[in-house]
Amino acid sequence: MSILLTGGAGYIGSHTAVAMQLAGRDVLLADNFCNSSPRVLDRLEKITGKKPRCIEADMCDRAAVEKIFRENDITGVIHFAGLKAVGESVAKPLLYYRTNLDSALTVLETMTRFGCREFVFSSSATVYGDQPAPLTESAKTGSCSNPYGWTKFMIEQILMGASKADPSLSIVLLRYFNPVGAHESGLIGENPNGIPNNLMPYITQVAVGKLPRLTVFGNDYDTPDGTGVRDYIHVCDLAEGHLAAIDYAEHHTGCEVFNLGTGVGYSVLDMVRTFSEVNGVPVPYAIGPRRAGDLAAVYADPSKAKNVLGWQARHTLADMCRDSWRWQSKNPSGY
Repeated sequence: MSILLTGGAGYIGSHTAVAMQLAGRDVLLADNFCNSSPRVLDRLEKITGKKPRCIEADMCDRAAVEKIFRENDITGVIHFAGLKAVGESVAKPLLYYRTNLDSALTVLETMTRFGCREFVFSSSATVYGDQPAPLTESAKTGSCSNPYGWTKFMIEQILMGASKADPSLSIVLLRYFNPVGAHESGLIGENPNGIPNNLMPYITQVAVGKLPRLTVFGNDYDTPDGTGVRDYIHVCDLAEGHLAAIDYAEHHTGCEVFNLGTGVGYSVLDMVRTFSEVNGVPVPYAIGPRRAGDLAAVYADPSKAKNVLGWQARHTLADMCRDSWRWQSKNPSGY
């Protein structure tokens, strides 16, 4: 019996595969490798001692998804597959709506036909839009500032509706804040295509000399130093959150929502300073205009996940910076 990780070779999926394998869980990865590399599978074997099974498939391809379920005994799904760059979603909204909605619907419809009832969804704090932080799970959703956020909101609505219509379903919505860091081995980490959209891989690529300087998008926000504030969470803590979520889904039905964050907000310049101090590497930067879709301050109230799932983030900002640099410095060109 296996847990299917769609998009399982990606950044968060690969770290979750490690957490689940080390916990003795059997996983099956499915990925089309548009945002990941097959080489990650050998890295996972080095970390865990076991190479996970992986099927190359697009989760929008109904025939391919049906084949996965027909040929494997899958008891639950953790759905990572989808496009995830906020800026790109503003430039290519139709691509994001088609890919993210289609993949979620195809997987959900197929798993239910094959009697699989447990579904953990990779959602995002972007569903909250621009609201005062800290954000609880009861905060209003549906005022998203970009198409990426709207796809997460729409899929959440679909999953909530599905769970009401079918009480046997067990659905967990995990609203991530800002994943950063890498496995302590330095073997797996974030490996974006082209120029990074997210802060930490941009910092590490500047530090390793691939990019000349960091552009800080705006220094006139209503924050302590004028730069955007986010709740950065170590990807290994995030991975442990998925393990807790699938354990929860196996013993409950209905639909439940959890924030996965630290509850602490750090600014862009906080991150730059901490990275430089921890690693002894300068990060030159320049101030640029605000970026479309960005908000001033977003951070979590993660108390529900602690109280219900027994999960909380344990890594510090220094840990995140140290592990990110270990990954990038050992793998300057990624995989």
